[in-house]
Amino acid sequence: MLNISKKPASCFVKFSRLQQITDNQAEINQKNLEIELLRLEKDTADIVHPSSLAQKCQTLQSMNNHLEAVLKEKRSLRQRLLKPMCQENLPIEAIYHRYMVHLLELAVTFIEKLEMHIETIRNIPHLDANLKKMSKALAKMDILVTETEELAENILKWREQQKEVSSCIPKILAEENYLHKHIITPPVPCTSKVHVHTINGK
Repeated sequence: MLNISKKPASCFVKFSRLQQITDNQAEINQKNLEIELLRLEKDTADIVHPSSLAQKCQTLQSMNNHLEAVLKEKRSLRQRLLKPMCQENLPIEAIYHRYMVHLLELAVTFIEKLEMHIETIRNIPHLDANLKKMSKALAKMDILVTETEELAENILKWREQQKEVSSCIPKILAEENYLHKHIITPPVPCTSKVHVHTINGK
């Protein structure tokens, strides 16, 4: 009865719990390490696997053979590169001729517009300044348009006035002719003759 009723000390209970927590944490860390190793093995499986290594070795060997062949034919390749590729025909099958015609048209169009495209790409950094200049030019153009409209209205008014004046000119000329025909000029006085004689005498 005394052994049953005996209670363990609280400090020993807490110590045992801390020990259990520490063991669990260590086990969790061990499992995480194993998971990381498995992930690393999975990621590097295509590198360290014997079959992939053999395939890569074969690829490197073929590249090495190709480079050796290029080095052996270095002189002839250099001469071929220096020789201009002119007056030579590329063998193209007949079924692809229509596509080549379309391709050549596209190439010619691209070459014709190449400088324009390059200039457009060069002007991209100055796009904001060009837009400001364009807006100022449009504002000036609007002002010039309004002034031109006013000038055109003034010209139309001046033409109407000139038409009125030109229509009045024949009437004025007719009136002057009528006056010259019907009005008698006054006689010249005699003193003018005396004056003429005296001048001649002097």
